[in-house]
This record gives sequence, structure tokens and C-alpha cells, in this order.
Amino acid sequence: MDRDNALADLIEPTVDAMGYELVRVIVAGRDRPTLQIMAERKDRKAMTLGDCENLSRAVSAKLDVEDPIKAQYVLEVSSPGIDRPLTRGADFDRFKGHEARIETKFPVEGRKRFSGRLGGREGDAVRIETQEGPATLPLAEIARAKLLLTDELIAATRAEEAAAAASAV
Repeated sequence: MDRDNALADLIEPTVDAMGYELVRVIVAGRDRPTLQIMAERKDRKAMTLGDCENLSRAVSAKLDVEDPIKAQYVLEVSSPGIDRPLTRGADFDRFKGHEARIETKFPVEGRKRFSGRLGGREGDAVRIETQEGPATLPLAEIARAKLLLTDELIAATRAEEAAAAASAV
């Protein structure tokens, strides 16, 4: 995880300067690793193939200069998609009211997996309403979290993109 965070710190200024927000950076694989970068537009418009290509070129140039990965690797730049990972504290507020699946590093209230409706943040914790009742999960203990694809999420995403497109006119 430290390597992923170091890579994120290295490329984030480039991504930010281009008008995007870094969502996640992961290096996966051994023999020929893949550097996966997920980003989204700051203006909340939908990511296009052109956006991914532009980011790929800029990040690739930065990585060529800094050379943080000594082995050959594959660079993959993508949008997070609708059923996106939740990686930043602000994501839990932005998607409050939507269905999500969260896995913690260590058991919280006797378990590690939680599915339910996000209740946003409460200090340094995330609230989630599960079928078993409400749970409060420390942000530092969240290993993975992602939105679940629902009709409600699709409608909200379309509305967000439409609002972003209308404000650009």
C-alpha cells in the first residue's frame, strides 16, 4: 500500500493540474505489473476516452522522468465507473444515501463486511445502515469500499452529469 500511496503522491499534481481528481492508484501483478490509475473530472462531466488518453500521456511522461517502477509495467488509466470504489472520506459524503459494500481491515462490531445505505461521515468514521442495524466504521479501518449498482445510483449519476453539462453552457 505504501508504494501505491507514493505513486499517487507523485502523479497527483499532474492529474490535478489537468482538471481531474485522482480516485485510486494500484500496482497489481508481479512479472509485468499493471499500474492502474482511476480518475474523474473535477467538473463532474463523464470521463471520455480522450480524457483517459490525455491523462495517460501526461502521467506516462511524469513516470518516465521519475522512474518509480524499475520493472516494465503496463499503464492503465480509467474512470471509476458508476459502481465506483470509495477511496476518499469525501466520497462517503458525496454518495450519502446510496447502497455500498464496505470491508474493514479488522472486525468492527464482530464482523468485517458491511452492506447497506451510506449515512455519510461522522468525524473520522463512516455511517452505514445495514439490515442488521446501523454501524459506524472508522475510516482508517476501511480496507475496501464500493458503491453498488442500483437504479437510484444510475439516475443520480445521470443527473450529476446533466447538471455539469448545463453549467458549462
